[in-house]
Amino acid sequence: MNWNTSSAFTPVGLALRGPATHKLVCTLGDAAQILIRDWPPNEGDEYVAAVKACVDAISGQIAPEQFREALLRAADEAGIVALTVVHR
Repeated sequence: MNWNTSSAFTPVGLALRGPATHKLVCTLGDAAQILIRDWPPNEGDEYVAAVKACVDAISGQIAPEQFREALLRAADEAGIVALTVVHR
């Protein structure tokens, strides 16, 4: 799987706290970077599940949209605002 392909899942915008405040997640590569570098501390069970789902999606074991759902659950758990990005 090409993990930097933007058509893999519907993009999502994340409003993080701290120096990396707004991030756009268009690819699995974007997501992996954000989960590893920019995610707030004190991650919970949904964060761990999202990291695993990201690895699974990159390796082709699950569909990218399944990962996206895990990412949204992790964002909700962490109090991160997530917005679906609509391209026109």
